[in-house]
Amino acid sequence: MRCPFCSTEETKVIDSRLVSDGYQVRRRRECGSCHERFTTFETAELIVPKIIKNDGLREPFNEDKLRRGIQYALEKRPVSADDVEKAISHIILQLRATGEREVPSQLVGKLAMNALKELDKVAYIRFASVYLSFDNINQFTKEIENLKD
Repeated sequence: MRCPFCSTEETKVIDSRLVSDGYQVRRRRECGSCHERFTTFETAELIVPKIIKNDGLREPFNEDKLRRGIQYALEKRPVSADDVEKAISHIILQLRATGEREVPSQLVGKLAMNALKELDKVAYIRFASVYLSFDNINQFTKEIENLKD
């Protein structure tokens, strides 16, 4: 790696540590020429797959769209912003872990429902009612019964 101070290619790693819950490596480096020290961060470059919509169209994954849907379901519910961000990060991690270039939108919906089920049961029912397009009270009742089991 080039030194940011003198542009020499000779640098050595003097310390490495895991950060960000093990998803990133922090490296302290020293230039062999000017002896300046600097820090670099290394992360895996993984691509979130594209989403295949119900009508067959393909679009890039939109993290903001996922966040809005989850936050809408959690409106006025006692769930911290940190827990929401962890859930979103976990969903993105699961999408990347598929190793696919494209995934159906239903997968994103199911992952969001599973995350909401863990965060807040009422938010889960709210999200499910829209996502699963409940038409009548019996569908609500059935989903609530499934939660009880």
